[in-house]
Amino acid sequence: METMLSWIHANIEIIYIVILSVFLGIEVIGRVPSVLHTPLMSGANAIHGVVIIGAIIVMGRVEADNYAALIVGFLAVILGTLNVVGGFMVTDRMLEMFKKKKA
Repeated sequence: METMLSWIHANIEIIYIVILSVFLGIEVIGRVPSVLHTPLMSGANAIHGVVIIGAIIVMGRVEADNYAALIVGFLAVILGTLNVVGGFMVTDRMLEMFKKKKA
């Protein structure tokens, strides 16, 4: 518990930035019109490929006995992959709406 409190005290500025970024993201996304929401979100989800690559790099460089980092990296790969696939599926469904119907 003491090590966690010392880590929080050492990184308090980063924690503040993350919290403020969450609130800013909620405000920005909340003000996007619903017509633009699907294309923007599908594009943003596709960018999560960077998260997948970063998680794979971190998992490759972490010590074999650091189970916490391996679990978090594995979860990042799984969730990032789900987000990328979901983003492409939404984009594909959206583009299907603009194709002409066969008679």
